[in-house]
Parts: sequence; structure tokens; C-alpha cells
Amino acid sequence: MHPVLRRIYAARGIVHFAEIEHRLAAMASPAALGGIEEACELLASAIRDNRQIIIVGDFDCDGASGTAVAVRGLRLLGAQRVGYRVPNRQAHGYGLSTALVATLLEPTPELIVTVDNGIASIAGVAAARARGIDVLVTDHHLPGPVLPAANAIVNPNLDGDRFPSKAIAGVGVMFCILVALRAHLRGAGWFADGRAEPDLGVLLDLVALGTVADLVALDFNNRILVEAGLKRIRSQRACAGILALLRVAGRDAKNLVPADLGFAVAPRINAAGRLEDMALGIECLLSDDQAQADELAARLSAINTERREVQASMIEQGEAAVSRWIATHGQQQLPCGLTLFESDWHPGVVGLVASRLKDRLHRPVVACAPASEGSSEVRASARSIRGIHVRDMLAEVDVRKPGLIQRFGGHAMAAGLTLDRAGVAEFAAEFDAVVRERAAANLFEPVLLSDGELAADDFTLDLARELRFAGPWGQAFAEPLFDNAFELESWRRVGTRHWKLKLRPCGHAAPVDAILFNAEPGTTPPTLFRAAFQLDINEWNGRESLQLILRHLEPG
Repeated sequence: MHPVLRRIYAARGIVHFAEIEHRLAAMASPAALGGIEEACELLASAIRDNRQIIIVGDFDCDGASGTAVAVRGLRLLGAQRVGYRVPNRQAHGYGLSTALVATLLEPTPELIVTVDNGIASIAGVAAARARGIDVLVTDHHLPGPVLPAANAIVNPNLDGDRFPSKAIAGVGVMFCILVALRAHLRGAGWFADGRAEPDLGVLLDLVALGTVADLVALDFNNRILVEAGLKRIRSQRACAGILALLRVAGRDAKNLVPADLGFAVAPRINAAGRLEDMALGIECLLSDDQAQADELAARLSAINTERREVQASMIEQGEAAVSRWIATHGQQQLPCGLTLFESDWHPGVVGLVASRLKDRLHRPVVACAPASEGSSEVRASARSIRGIHVRDMLAEVDVRKPGLIQRFGGHAMAAGLTLDRAGVAEFAAEFDAVVRERAAANLFEPVLLSDGELAADDFTLDLARELRFAGPWGQAFAEPLFDNAFELESWRRVGTRHWKLKLRPCGHAAPVDAILFNAEPGTTPPTLFRAAFQLDINEWNGRESLQLILRHLEPG
């Protein structure tokens, strides 16, 4: 192993080879999940009795890929009557809501299986059970003080659950249930009379997509799932939809890395749930016809282009609002927990606005929009920074001001909530107060963690290749980032905001190519500076060359 890579692994707590040997055999046992036996019995009974099963997913990429895994997996295991529904953001709200349950008429389900949602669906589960429908909740979001009255719940984040990977995504939970269900059916003799026992590994491309897209921590178990899925995609054994989405995004499946899923495939799936109907994304992931998948991928790409335009306009409005605040009150008075609301914002895009402003301002941001035109209900998305658990902050607001937040749920870094329009200003003040009281002041100072300097002979294409596939890199298992001092030899603008540079690492003889994306308008690179960068491979006209991607630079 290259000494630099050994150093990188050690910095991430990896000290034994077994911790980077991402074999499926080392995956955490699904048997450790609480509620797994009850879930398997529910599903096995539904399959044996040919009951109507409806999968209810979330309207993000984790939910879409998890829905596709559930539908494909149950069909592989012998279910004949499996369909799905995904809530419309504007019409039904989040998860298994009473509004969604009321629409489940043709065909009327005998079993509802939630994927990536349901742990907060108290009323929705009750409405389904009142109609005589069994409910299996599969989720990974943090539970509230009251659990839904489902027939069975599988969620590794329930109190006392023994499953070791608390960071597993919703799609990963569903995959684990299918693995456990296959063992349950095997033990019951389901495959003894000529039925083929399926290879559930064919679903791992979808598991990798949802896991990367949901930005969950890539702990050992999640790295196993992601790496297995990446291998399927690189070998062209992925489902038609993923391959079509990669083609329309101009990404090479053979050299796929997690960032390609996170920045090229997932946004196209998510765009359907944000602006139109997530069923488009799910249908793309369920299609086995390449021509149909290509058509759906093209539609999703067009919706994503529209989403980018809407997002850019909303971010511009949000940044203008922040600038006005700073001009009036001063930078020091900017709220520690910032809430923004515009009456013409789209509720499907507020999460992206919150994320962009959170990165720029380095503080938790809640972005709000009317649930629909003229509605008094406000849908909001919260995004947070390292060290500030945004769901806990919302829970504290809820304790201090009961009823102010109508519904909320989520993770440490991201959450969703619903408010009444008349209460937005009160929420903004209370959210800021809670964050200001609960968060240490140093958390608001942005920090870049580096893997240190590279020596002269480490600026090589071979090391860049080794690092590319040494992950999978992602959330909480950061892609290697180095820092060195550089002399500027030459540079030019690419487009309107990017810099293409030729740099000489200080004290080294050979220059290297580099690129900086989204430079500040009107600025030029200094002649001497220290930069944080990643080793990358530039592919052009069939040739590969070393290129540095600059993530941050400081003169000096």
C-alpha cells in the first residue's frame, strides 16, 4: 500500500486491513434488527396468500431507490401483487399521511410497507389500520416520543435496537429486510418445490445510489453496501435506469465513484420529487427496457435543468435577504440559527437553498415556502453543520413552544418541518435562541481538515488512480484532501467563474495542472498561496493526466 494511502486510512481510524476489506460476508447481520422476525412473518404471509402489497416510499432519492429495491426484491422472492405509491409533496405531505391513505383505493392494499418513512406517521398508520390494512414501517429516521401503531416496525435507531450500523439509509434497511426474508422463506421450505432462490445482490446498485444520495455516514457497513453496488455499476450490471441516468449525465460507468452518484444521478431522481412526481424516478429505476429507461432518464434530466433554474433564483433571493440583514444589523448580529421565508418559493427546492446558504454562512439554516399557492401551511427544510444536531434543536423549540411546529423529523444534519405561516417569525426567533444557547461559539468557525502535505514524488497519476478507488469516500469518510504551498506559473479563465492554472509546488521542480471551480467574480489568483486540494485525473480525448482540484486557497 502506498505510504500516503496508509496515512489517509490511519487518519480515519482504519488500522487493520479487515476494516477496508469490503466483502458482503462482513455485512452486519439483518437478524440484529429489532422487529425483523415480525416483519418477515408479515411479508412471508402476504407472499404465500397472494395479498396486495403497496410500498409507500419517500419523495427523495433514498426513498425512490428504496421503493425500487422493495418492489424488485419482493417480486424476486415470489410476490405477485406488488405496487407502490409515493406521496405528492404538495397534495399529501410527507410519508404515510392520512391524505395518502385516503387515496389507496384501487387496488386496496392488504399490506402497506413504508420505506424511508413511517416512524413519524402516527395518524397515517392509525388511518390504515382503521381500514383493516396491515402496516410494516421500515425507516431509519430518529423516532419521536410516540411510535406508530404498526403491525411491525424495523428501524435501527429505535431505543435498544442491536443493529450496529445506526447510519444505514432507508434503502439499506429495506435491503436487510429482504435478505432476512429470503432466509425466513428458505427455512419455511418456500424454495423447496422448484422455486428459484434469488440473488438479491442484483439490488445493490440501487442500495449504493440511495445510500450515497442520503448523505448518511459511510461507516464500515455502509461502505460494504456502496462498494458492492459500485462494482455492479462499473461492470455494466446495473439496472437499465441507473445506466441511462449516467449516460444522460455524461458520466463513465466504468470509472464510477460515489460522487458521480451523488452529483449526477441523485439530483436527476430528486428533481422529479421536488418539481413533479417522484413516480417518474421510480419508474426509471424499475424499468428493464433500455429504450424506456433512456426516455425516462431524458425527462428526468430536463426536470433537473428546470430545478436548477428555480434553485438559482431562490438562492439569489436568499443571499440578497442575508445581505440586507447584514447591511442593516451588522455581520455579528446574523442569527446563529437562520430562518428564511419567501412567499413565492417552491416547497420542493427549499432544502437545496438551505444547504447552499448553510455552506456559505456556516450555520444551521431553515428555508421555508408555502405548501401551495395561497396556503397558510408552510413547508420548511433545515440543514446544519458539524456539531449542531438540527433535529434536536427543533425538538427543543417544540418543547419550549408547543404547537408552534406542526410536524418535524429528520437527522443531525437535515430535517423537515411544517409550520403555520403566522408562526414563521416566532419560530425564527426561537430557533435562533435555541441554537445560540445550545451550540458552542467555535462551531460557527469553518474548518477544513487536511491529510497534510504531499512530497514532490507523490504528485503522480498512479497515486491519483489509487486514491480514486480506495474508498468508497463520502460522508464521515472524507475523500483525501491535501494542502501545499504553490507558486503560480500561469492561469486563464474557463467560462465565467472557473480558473485553469499551472502551479509549481514550492520547492519542487515539476509544475502541475490545477482547476478551481466557482472562483469569486472579479478576483485573480495570487502568485504565492497555500491551497487545499484533491488529486484528480483529467480525462481528455482518451488520455489521462494528473490534475489538482483546488477546494480552498489563501495567499501567502
